[in-house]
Amino acid sequence: MKHILVIICIGFALSLCNLSSRFKGKSTGSSSGTGSSSSSDTGGATAEHGTPTAAQAAAIAGGQQVKWEQQGMSWTVPAGWKEHEKESLSFVWSAPGSSANLIVSISPMGETFPTDASINAWYDQAKTRAKNGEVDEFKWIEIDGLKGVQFREANPEKPDNSRRLQWLAYRKFAGQIQFINVMLASNGKDFDSHKDEMYGILYSTKLVH
Repeated sequence: MKHILVIICIGFALSLCNLSSRFKGKSTGSSSGTGSSSSSDTGGATAEHGTPTAAQAAAIAGGQQVKWEQQGMSWTVPAGWKEHEKESLSFVWSAPGSSANLIVSISPMGETFPTDASINAWYDQAKTRAKNGEVDEFKWIEIDGLKGVQFREANPEKPDNSRRLQWLAYRKFAGQIQFINVMLASNGKDFDSHKDEMYGILYSTKLVH
């Protein structure tokens, strides 16, 4: 389990480092930092509401609500999923056998961090990855009133490699600007069998902002 999570986190960290280099030399003037879902924050782009399909809702029906009290967040996960980690900045629950995982991380940012420019850059990166065949879905999605970027990686060439569904957003919480990364992941060979429950979990996200 830990080995799988390390690989997933390393891949995301490399993407974050690459993206952050785009902001060097840009203005660091005050930003809203609220993670607002208004279209003006993202160049007029309109976000879809993260509403589960009937199949996705059914996949988590009868499940359990899991809370990350320290970060004011919660999700509904299917029965049988278990907690693996709950720390100040990371939260992990997994399906039986760790065949699928909910991995949430929080990154505190400086008070002048350009959230609007950053979330737009994440969207642009997802668009570029789609052109390169690395991503097969990307869109603006609003979950519990917070607008962010959702994307799904394409099926990996090797079935044992990880495939991720992610939603990225910024919010202001507990007096600080935070970058939120909600990730649902599984091996490529198991992704389709867990797909409905992973979307259901993602769209069940509740968070203070």
